[in-house]
Amino acid sequence: MNDLSELMASRRSVRAYADRPVDEVLVRALLADAVAAPSPSNAQPWRFLVVTSRERIAAMASAVREATARIASHVTPEGRAAFVAYGDYFVRFEAAPVVIVAIHRGRRVLGHLVDDALPGDDRARIEAMERDSALAATAMAVQNLLLSAHARGLGASPMTGPMVAADQLLGLLGVPAGWGIAAVVPVGWPAEHPSPTARKPLDAVVTWLR
Repeated sequence: MNDLSELMASRRSVRAYADRPVDEVLVRALLADAVAAPSPSNAQPWRFLVVTSRERIAAMASAVREATARIASHVTPEGRAAFVAYGDYFVRFEAAPVVIVAIHRGRRVLGHLVDDALPGDDRARIEAMERDSALAATAMAVQNLLLSAHARGLGASPMTGPMVAADQLLGLLGVPAGWGIAAVVPVGWPAEHPSPTARKPLDAVVTWLR
């Protein structure tokens, strides 16, 4: 347990990568650990797209840059510089040798079982629950992947910023209808060793209901 706690505490989000390929055997090992994650009713509502084509990764980054610039043009002048600096992080996957895109889809089981008399609010809650359950399960799989990468000496970073160009990314990646992107995860051999980031104390984030 001490080893597991140390692994979790020492993991960092790595956004700079060495010019060195990652063997496919290693990538498969990461994904095998990812899909060991729990999911509601064992639905396993995830799929993983492994992108190694430099041309496709560059096209993804270009789409994200265009979306970021489009949004920046509507940010107030006093906040624009901060947004542009923040948006720079959205394309940090561009230099990684491997980009894993985790996608998810809700099962839509309960919504098909209830009759038409179910109030709209209850139906909406069911749909939201099934969608969010799939997203939560895929997030757990991504965490497994991140810890597996760290244990193997690889660097990775869970990214949601690229979703400013979600529609374009779905097209570039050929994602089937009904699926959404949960995270973009660049993976590579680290070219940086980020310092620990501060964590809020437990008392600030935990409430005991006794």
